[in-house]
Amino acid sequence: MNRSLFKTLAALAMAALAVTSASAELAQGARAPAFTTKAALAGKVFGFNLKAALAKGPVVLYFYPKAFTQGCTLEANAFAEAMPQFKAAGASVIGMSADDIGTLKDFSRKECRDAFPVGVASPAIAKAYDVAMASGMTRRTSYVIARDGRIVAVHANADYRDHVARTLAAVRALKK
Repeated sequence: MNRSLFKTLAALAMAALAVTSASAELAQGARAPAFTTKAALAGKVFGFNLKAALAKGPVVLYFYPKAFTQGCTLEANAFAEAMPQFKAAGASVIGMSADDIGTLKDFSRKECRDAFPVGVASPAIAKAYDVAMASGMTRRTSYVIARDGRIVAVHANADYRDHVARTLAAVRALKK
């Protein structure tokens, strides 16, 4: 293959990747879609209901692609370490992925360190929050939802590193 053709194909591949990875998350100010799902906390399964969680305070709802992958594990560890700060600000956290509940039970113990729950993002939930990917996984997107059900902050970035800091800042801003 000649160099010019290779460069053209590489450019087309990068453009296609940019189009397929473009995010279309819900907008700040939108009403968060209500849902119920199976979730796990400290290895125990329970029914999670967003409306019930919001009755207790703001909710950080973060979607991640797949349990036990490097970025998702590091993100879960970071949320676990920051849970005292989220609780002090009056917020709860739930991680969501398309993983099955058995995997999430294990992930909740090992990587979430029993500090916060993780729930099953069904195809309907993933679609409602505009995080569904063609692969069946969910796109890394964090939402901060106020008690009234409105989304007050959105952070959509494949890099896990800023999700905790940005959502914590948004929760703290709500308290002021």
